[in-house]
Amino acid sequence: MTPQVLARGLLVLILPLSLAAAVAVSGTRPADAQESARLELVIKVKKYHFSQTRIEVAQGDVLKITLIAEDVPHSFTVDEYRIAKRASPGKPVTFEFRADRAGTFPFYCNLTSEDAGCKDTRGELIVSARRQ
Repeated sequence: MTPQVLARGLLVLILPLSLAAAVAVSGTRPADAQESARLELVIKVKKYHFSQTRIEVAQGDVLKITLIAEDVPHSFTVDEYRIAKRASPGKPVTFEFRADRAGTFPFYCNLTSEDAGCKDTRGELIVSARRQ
């Protein structure tokens, strides 16, 4: 087989793959598939209580959370997502993450050394599975 014929054969194999990849990247989703959302939440913590103790999102959503500690330092910790963010009074912290796993995940303040009441600061993140 000559180099020209071999190159032409490879081009025939590569071109359809390139076109398929381009369609996959730029293609549209089916009408019944839901789009991921971007949600912004402000969560205040005071006297060992989160202002939101239940957060419900869909799998794939991006959450942007601003954590505001109003009395003493507090944290927002979700073990399954490897999140542990700390805010002090007057120093809020903002962070983002994608809720890429469906399930119910507890969140809590992990600063038990700050004050014994922190162990009671709890809530739950509920991530519902997205239809495909």
